[in-house]
Amino acid sequence: MDEKDFALLHTLRECGNITHAADRLYLTQSALSKRIKAIERELGCEVIIRTRKGVRFTPEGELVIERTARAQRELTALRHELSQAQGEICGTLRAGFSVNYSINHLPELIAEYHRLYPRVQLEIATDLSRNLHTRLQRGDLDLAVLRGDMPWDGARIPLSLDRICVVRAHEHANTPLSELTYINHAADLSHTARIVRWLHENNLANDANRISVTDLNTCLELVKRGIGWALLPEIILEGFDGRIEPCAFANGEPFVRRMHIDCQKECEYLPQAQALIELVQNRYDQVKSAVDSIVSA
Repeated sequence: MDEKDFALLHTLRECGNITHAADRLYLTQSALSKRIKAIERELGCEVIIRTRKGVRFTPEGELVIERTARAQRELTALRHELSQAQGEICGTLRAGFSVNYSINHLPELIAEYHRLYPRVQLEIATDLSRNLHTRLQRGDLDLAVLRGDMPWDGARIPLSLDRICVVRAHEHANTPLSELTYINHAADLSHTARIVRWLHENNLANDANRISVTDLNTCLELVKRGIGWALLPEIILEGFDGRIEPCAFANGEPFVRRMHIDCQKECEYLPQAQALIELVQNRYDQVKSAVDSIVSA
């Protein structure tokens, strides 16, 4: 068995289904089944049982899962230690990025990182912040760029207090918000509560004239087309040609959302992790400067 087999078994355990596991691993069902049989021959026991509801791991299979997870952690730790001992930045880095950050900034960021550190093996995950937070807690990721306030006992590097802004096209710059369509986007419970608070304080909560979408970028695209207005974080507003007004609550408290980089304690000082953290910080500073120039204009 090798690391690919470790990943195969753990993907199968996570999916609980041959078809779904094969899709995730970019294998045919036949190729996946053959590899499982080869693993069972090598180990001299059955590791899974097929049922009408999917697959179940045998007691021997559960032991294999436990030991291969331990072996993978040891191999990862070994690579980290070896990379620290070398002058050139290399090794493996498993990083997660929230969906909205990924759509707007990830391709450029990763291209720059790979250009500077081509020997680093990157494993990138994009997802909702809450899902990435769960993966961090399980130890599946070394670090993640997240939005919102979630408990974390590892290293936390503050990235910014991302201002929430009223955003609308220039053609609606002087139109009262109550006369425009409010374009709402899905958010976690904590952020949704703060949006509702701001709407109430500005007598906009009961406005029936609204459109609801699932993601920030669709929301922004509708604003660009003059459909209405939205409450959006400044991190996605680079290059937006419209009116941007940072928000505050009635008591004067700025309406912001925290962005931060959460990192496993043992990975914080890895050269490849420090290099990525520095690039993320620099990239955010550039975006904030660009948005500030639009707001001040």
